[in-house]
Amino acid sequence: MKIITWNVNGIRAAQKKGALEWLQAQSADIVGLQEIKARPEQLTDMQWDQSGYAGVVWNPAQRPGYSGVASFYKREPDRVTLGLGFDRFDVEGRVIQSVQNGFRLFNIYFPNGQRDQERLDYKLDFYAHLLDRCQDLRAEGESIIITGDFNTAHNEIDLKNPKENQKTSGFMPVERAWIDRYIENGFVDAYRQLYPEKVEYTWWTYRFSARTRNIGWRLDYFLASEDLMPRIRDVIIHGDVLGSDHCPVTLEID
Repeated sequence: MKIITWNVNGIRAAQKKGALEWLQAQSADIVGLQEIKARPEQLTDMQWDQSGYAGVVWNPAQRPGYSGVASFYKREPDRVTLGLGFDRFDVEGRVIQSVQNGFRLFNIYFPNGQRDQERLDYKLDFYAHLLDRCQDLRAEGESIIITGDFNTAHNEIDLKNPKENQKTSGFMPVERAWIDRYIENGFVDAYRQLYPEKVEYTWWTYRFSARTRNIGWRLDYFLASEDLMPRIRDVIIHGDVLGSDHCPVTLEID
């Protein structure tokens, strides 16, 4: 089974850059997109050919042109839930939950905390509410995969210039501590478990020729509950695939 996550930074803009053709060629079982910045009725059939996908779920933000996630399934999920059940977060269209193949998949666009302290607090509260929800589900016996743009680089290996970014949202200690907390509560960063010393990034600013110079951050993850790790075969970062300031990441799971 192949699952692809990708922050497309605007699905219509990504389509013009060939991103969706690349996705369709991958023939993934599930595709989770973040920061779609559009509603399905704003897309033409040519902008997204849904053939081959039995289920398509959209969760756009209430605010036009902002945030939003979408998930595409080759096989209809057993259950789908939009959001986390908290209006404060759900108005921004950040979460799609789906259950199939023995696990619950969270497709998430985590908040960015760079604007001001209010948005940083919002981001940290989002991490807290999500972890509470996951702990409840784990207590009920569910296996979980959380994927998407986490908007946080976990450790120094996960960005090019860690020392210069200690006070930058996305690498602040208070944000990184939340990734630690997920791991302490039974989640595994699947990529880092498989490749403990490998240096790859999933996001590059559009400024300063950062992508050409590979000055990037690893912000896009698959966090899996520990019981699923024996089923995970690989995590692939497609750093050469263009179309967004993020690149796609693939999880291969039995």
